[in-house]
Amino acid sequence: MTDIEYLKKYYKGNLNDAIKRLENNEPVQYIVGEVDFYGNIIKVNKNVLIPRFETEELVDYTIKFIKDKFNKKINILDIGTGSGAIAISLKKEIDSNVYATDISKDALIVAKENAINNNVNINFINTNIYEGINQKFDVIISNPPYISYDEEIMDIVKNNEPNIALYADNNGLYFYEEILKNIKSIINDKYLIAFEIGMTQFEDIKKYKELYLKDSIITLKKDMQGRNRMVFITNIE
Repeated sequence: MTDIEYLKKYYKGNLNDAIKRLENNEPVQYIVGEVDFYGNIIKVNKNVLIPRFETEELVDYTIKFIKDKFNKKINILDIGTGSGAIAISLKKEIDSNVYATDISKDALIVAKENAINNNVNINFINTNIYEGINQKFDVIISNPPYISYDEEIMDIVKNNEPNIALYADNNGLYFYEEILKNIKSIINDKYLIAFEIGMTQFEDIKKYKELYLKDSIITLKKDMQGRNRMVFITNIE
């Protein structure tokens, strides 16, 4: 479906105005104001990253793992929740207490509205990564900023989506190390950590795993395009 076809199908306002915005290189998802993510309608605006198909795959793998390996009500933490798409999708599918953090207050306004619209109860926390959280979790999931500052990306992304949700220091690896280095303080005895990653980042993240969670298994999954895109770290056989 082309962007014009997408507007004709989903945009509820003046189509000519919408087409002008599209011609000015504004993402069609922001013009329409919502996306379908894992079967849930998620509001999006310039305060949040537009959820991608790859993130749906991350959610799907995580749900399957949880249903296969956990037989209790679990605690889940979504780090850098943005629109809340991941947290909402997991809450709908899994018997769980879901917590979601973001450093952006503007993003959390959107996430809270999406939780209400999708009729789920999520504990949203305005903090950096998991700073100040004393809760223990069975599952930690994150699609953190992972683009290096010198990496070339499409203008439509760079000029519209929030930079705070795109870029990270240390060649895009900053948040993976920050999440992993103190993670033992917030994970239960049996755990799953699920990351969306840049397609060249697996070996570096594997090194962080060896440094901070040596007694665990790391698995790389490819997305539907065949790109290295998801990492799962667990101590559950």
